[in-house]
Order: sequence, then C-alpha cells, then structure tokens
Amino acid sequence: MKTIKARKHEDQPVTQRILDQAIDQGRKRNAPNIQPTTLRFLSELNALAIGFSDQTALLLPVANYPELRELSVIELGQIELGFGGKAICLEHRDMHMSISGMISASESLMAIAGSLVAARNGRRISAAKATASKANGAKGGRPRKKIAET
Repeated sequence: MKTIKARKHEDQPVTQRILDQAIDQGRKRNAPNIQPTTLRFLSELNALAIGFSDQTALLLPVANYPELRELSVIELGQIELGFGGKAICLEHRDMHMSISGMISASESLMAIAGSLVAARNGRRISAAKATASKANGAKGGRPRKKIAET
C-alpha cells in the first residue's frame, strides 16, 4: 500500500479576485453540461416536452414508453423533474425514469446521436494526423494509392 503524507497548506484570505476565479472555474466546469430544466405534458401531441438549459427541447411520445402508456392524462400532467433534472418522477406511483434512458430507448434519437458523434470525432486532429498531413503537404500532397498489378 502506498502512503501519502499530508501537506500543510497555508490559509489564504479570500479576496474578491480569488472568489471571481473560483466562480469562473465552476461555470466553465458546468458549461458543457446540458441540464433538463422544464417538463410539460402536451396533451394535443400526447408527448412529454423536456426543455434544456441551452434553450433546446425534446419531445418524447408517451406511446413509446410502456410505463407512461398506462398513466391517465391527469397523472401525465403531474410528472415532475427529479434527481437534479436527471429523471422524470411521479411520486404517488413511485415512478422514476431516467431521461437519458428514455432518450437511449429511442432508435431514431440514437441514430441521430451516433451520426453527430461520428461527424464530431472525424473532425478531430491528433498529433499524429497533423504530422502526417504536414509531411504529405511538403511532398506535394497525399501520395496516390498504388494499385497492385495482376
């Protein structure tokens, strides 16, 4: 077992500058996190509308989820966000459904997510790709593929 010796830290007074830096770090840490903030049942569409912190929204049809199909319109209107926006909850039925799980249960949403992730990953440039690209550029571009003679 590795033993780690505790270090002594000098207490520093919290100045406005240090406080502002800490707040900025917290905002940056939470910035990419898209948090569900609103939930409404739209009876005309028979769907749950989930609004997110970046002003986007998602409609999830009740018919796609067996747990929701058996609920009345009144109960669907009583569903609330819970677990810090991670789930939808109907307390008197002891129902808690993960929003991520609901999204992942939709084949069409997962197909869209898969293509978006693939497109984003395809734009990434690693150090090895950048080096190879520079070397090929210095030689006049990408070398042609050699076709084997038969």
